[in-house]
Amino acid sequence: MALSSMTGFARSHGVSGPYAWAWELKSVNAKGLDLKLRLPTGWDAIDGPVRGRAAEALSRGSVFASLTVSREGVAPVARINEPVLAAVLATLKDLGARSNAMPPTLDGILALKGVMDVTEAEEKEEDRKAAEGAIAAGFAQALKGLEQMRHTEGVALGHVLAERLSEIAALAGRAEAAPARKSEAIKARLAEQVAALLEASQRFDPDRLHQEAILLATKADIREELDRLAAHVAQARNLLTAGGPVGRKLDFLSQELNRESNTLCAKANDMELTNIGLELKAVVEQFREQVQNLE
Repeated sequence: MALSSMTGFARSHGVSGPYAWAWELKSVNAKGLDLKLRLPTGWDAIDGPVRGRAAEALSRGSVFASLTVSREGVAPVARINEPVLAAVLATLKDLGARSNAMPPTLDGILALKGVMDVTEAEEKEEDRKAAEGAIAAGFAQALKGLEQMRHTEGVALGHVLAERLSEIAALAGRAEAAPARKSEAIKARLAEQVAALLEASQRFDPDRLHQEAILLATKADIREELDRLAAHVAQARNLLTAGGPVGRKLDFLSQELNRESNTLCAKANDMELTNIGLELKAVVEQFREQVQNLE
């Protein structure tokens, strides 16, 4: 199953009878799936089917879907409001009997507000139902285009994330091989520190100092951090290979990788290890930022 990003864009359009429609979809990052629909007035019937189709196809992302619909090729219908016309004519007749004014013209009467209404022809139920079906199918078509774009970006993201994981593994390998990690180097450094303390004052208990040295050596050991880094890298690689909506799992692993790199920096007892730890933190942050774009 391929990886998918959460960003994409798609359009679809068509005609059904007298109706012309167009969908525009775009998606951005989000913690869950959030479909924001903008429908023309009177087209709420397609809300349910459209949301159901989106939930089947997508698992994460904030999706903005906008629909426009227009009726084309429909002749306008002129209707005379008979009661209003009768009232107007009666009033004009009464006024004509009282004055010598010119009689009103037909266009003047029809121009009076409320005498004539010009509207579109009434919708046919079968045309409306057919249009709703076509618009729902058009949404599915646009959604497919959105998925394809998200999959394409997901493949590119997968390559980038795989590179970051290789960098993390390489840095962990450098930390593993650092001379400062070897027991001989740790013992020598601790021995120098203990000798310096004993020269400064003979009041220190050598046995107590030996115990503290062992404790410090244990705290400075980064074996567990290196093992966990290797395990997290392996698991992240498996998720990238498996594909699908793995963004949340990889986000959790990025947090764990960050935790181990922080601990490695805290335990570093050598400048080389400190530098490796800082590089590791930077790469892990890059990994985390890219993971935020995955579904």
